[in-house]
Amino acid sequence: MKKNEISRRKVIKGGAVGIALFSIIPRHVMGKGCLAPSDQLTKAVVGVGGMGQGHLGKNMGTYSANLLAICDVDQAHIDSTLKKTPAGTKGYRDFRDVLARDDIDVIHIPTPPHWHGLISIAASNAGKAVFCEKPMTRTIGEGEAVVEACRRNGTIFRLNTWFRFTTGAFYKLGRDSTFCRKLVNSGILGGPLTCTIGAKSGFDWKLEAWQGNYAQTPQAIPKNLDYDFWLGPRPWRDYNKSHVHTNFRGYWDYDGGGLGDMGLHYLDPAQFILGKDNESPSEITPITDDQHPYIAKPWKKVTLKWADGTTIILDGDGTASDKYLEGSNGYLQKGGVSNLDVNTAVAAQPALPKVIKKFGDAIKTKQKFALNEVNGHRSTTLVNLAIIAIRLNRKLNFDNATQRFINDDEANRMINQPMRAPWTINEMGV
Repeated sequence: MKKNEISRRKVIKGGAVGIALFSIIPRHVMGKGCLAPSDQLTKAVVGVGGMGQGHLGKNMGTYSANLLAICDVDQAHIDSTLKKTPAGTKGYRDFRDVLARDDIDVIHIPTPPHWHGLISIAASNAGKAVFCEKPMTRTIGEGEAVVEACRRNGTIFRLNTWFRFTTGAFYKLGRDSTFCRKLVNSGILGGPLTCTIGAKSGFDWKLEAWQGNYAQTPQAIPKNLDYDFWLGPRPWRDYNKSHVHTNFRGYWDYDGGGLGDMGLHYLDPAQFILGKDNESPSEITPITDDQHPYIAKPWKKVTLKWADGTTIILDGDGTASDKYLEGSNGYLQKGGVSNLDVNTAVAAQPALPKVIKKFGDAIKTKQKFALNEVNGHRSTTLVNLAIIAIRLNRKLNFDNATQRFINDDEANRMINQPMRAPWTINEMGV
């Protein structure tokens, strides 16, 4: 069967079976020795609007790759972007056509979040490595499907937030995450620990900035935009420019307001610092006004509490503690200020286990990246647990073993939300 005879559906369907169908396996998955350490990786960027522009360069901090293709449902984005990309870069309207290419190693996914899960799964099934923007997925169920696809296909996955493994100040805290993790390991702060994330401790949730627009008068769909494809798995809504492209964050169908925008940057490092990569909280308690069913509105607080008493407080109204980490004996707050000799305590701690901090090294050695689909899904779940609690405006109890809410059918329905045909997780080959 010739490559050009294969439908886009066959390209993305069936995991390893789908790969065998068209025999165009990327070099990095073909086995030991097929991609030498000196070989240059190649990539495509799916979604070249605002965030996607930052993914075009050859060097992305933790790895280097030649750009071969871009993809967007807006022809205007494709045309303007091709003017600044290397000669030979090809533009596509459908990501499945990109996945059919055998010369692309990595798929970047800086689309709106309602597409992250489906494209990650399809890319994994096509044998590509995945570089996905935050949040990893819009729902917990989509995250579970991405984890399963990566497990089945041996996918190397990177979630694009970096504070858990980089040096330098973590926002206004004045310390990096490794220092804070060692501080927690030392036990000097006492326990149980409370981590407060909000304006007073150095973190801006951007709640007002990413509130959706109530004015939704139908407008004519621009000729350059495939709006039906842009909506993808989400319910049909009449087009209005106020919720498309860079405005999407303020709507539950596409993202999660300021929490969806900043949540992974703040919560993934907190999860790492507190040593909770393998455990989810058991209680999620919101303080908020009732939310709009479609528009993300500001909220006041969300408390995430683990079975051992460890707590994260998401402070949305600036009234919680200014101490980032606080236990029964002491604290660490903005600027690295503490009432204890934390430097000595941290210096006495052993080195943390080594992780691969360069995405290119992870691809070439076929070892997990520092922030991968497994720990990334766990921290994305924190974001989605908080969003569900805010939207329902009630305390929720969550079972770590089953990853489901306890005695709450309405909350559990938000784990796997309906998708608009033909876009479903099953259609992606999971």
